[in-house]
Amino acid sequence: MGESLTHYEIKDQVAIVTIDHPPMNALDVPTKEAVGQTFMELDERRKEIRAVILNGAGEKAFAAGADIKAFLEDRSDTARRRMVNSHRVFSIVENCEYPVIAALHGFCLGGGLELSLCCDIRYGDETVKLGFPEVNLSVFPGNGGMWRAMYHLSLGKLKELVYTGDFVGAEEALQLGLLEKVVPKGQVMDAALELAAKIAKKGPLGVIAAKKMVNRARDLQLAQDLSLEAELWGSLADTEDMKEGARAFLEKRKPQWQLR
Repeated sequence: MGESLTHYEIKDQVAIVTIDHPPMNALDVPTKEAVGQTFMELDERRKEIRAVILNGAGEKAFAAGADIKAFLEDRSDTARRRMVNSHRVFSIVENCEYPVIAALHGFCLGGGLELSLCCDIRYGDETVKLGFPEVNLSVFPGNGGMWRAMYHLSLGKLKELVYTGDFVGAEEALQLGLLEKVVPKGQVMDAALELAAKIAKKGPLGVIAAKKMVNRARDLQLAQDLSLEAELWGSLADTEDMKEGARAFLEKRKPQWQLR
């Protein structure tokens, strides 16, 4: 698995996948590819597992979005291809045969929040901060996260979070439906392991069929949504404002929007 941007272990029929890209586990292209490759490898070992836990290494973040430096080199065609490839990787996680539990701590932002929404269940500790800050870079969540979030948030709340880039804490995320459980700091893996162990004891064919049924019923229109998402996101890569947003982020200053 290359530079070990992800790693995993299987114990008692539970696979624990860790994103390990310090300090913030940013989901740049190599890290996304590593996540996808890990889940493909788990698919080859699916007879050994009954549930998966996805978490982030370190104390700061589950995953805090993308590699902003890459935005400066983006053009519409390259950005569109990159988004389509991201959709492929995120779908691999979402369509893992067995349930995937996201164990969240610290920052879970942008692509990190979108990745967590590909998981079946999200547990978080009290340090979690979730949000879609992409508008600060003059783009929008481009990994299917807005579509998936509509199954957890009211449409108005989703728009509020996407349009403002604001973060929500653990308790508010629980109330909104972005998290299923909140635990004290440092205890999220224990909670996720307890849930995974419970799932692992159930009839595996029933669990597989239940997940397939829920996802298929929900995702009938996903392909059309992702096609439009890639087209619109790719078009932003040719704008001056997108580059300005990326530069301002990297230079730690306020962006100067030109509306072009």
